[in-house]
Amino acid sequence: MHFKIFWAFFKVGMLGYGGGPASIPLVHKEVVGTYKWMTDEEFQDALAIGNVLPGPIATKLGGYIGYLQKGWLGLVNAVFATILPTIVLMIILLKLFTEFKDLGWVQGMSHGVMPVVGVMLFILTYEFLAKAKAKTTWQFLILFTLVSFVLLAVLEIHPAIIILLIVAFSLLRKEGRI
Repeated sequence: MHFKIFWAFFKVGMLGYGGGPASIPLVHKEVVGTYKWMTDEEFQDALAIGNVLPGPIATKLGGYIGYLQKGWLGLVNAVFATILPTIVLMIILLKLFTEFKDLGWVQGMSHGVMPVVGVMLFILTYEFLAKAKAKTTWQFLILFTLVSFVLLAVLEIHPAIIILLIVAFSLLRKEGRI
């Protein structure tokens, strides 16, 4: 089991090009799809709470899932497996990039990865919206998305404030105060 935890999060660390948002679909595939350590709903809950907390999402998810599977040793194992590839690859790739950064194919490669990450995020967002739809209405989801867009992009309110407001609203609504 410890090797499975290490291997699952090592792959996430190796393939999560582009940072945290790009690694979320990879964690989902390993944890929900491959190893079935969590359900979609449990993963969504862990992701929601992980997004509220500071720090990289991949290590937070890794630590939490590792802890659920094998306690503190699983937590350390998953976090180490998540960051090890990044540390090694960062040293190697930065050294290579500084030597070959002026080559056209290197510049093309760095620009070509972004659309792939965008598609991965779109697919994960669509899956989450489809599951959320089962618990609410499209009207609410569309309104919630539009309000979030206006608050973030138009009014430029810091995301942390919006997240805190959503958490407070959810807690008050659950307790029946709203």
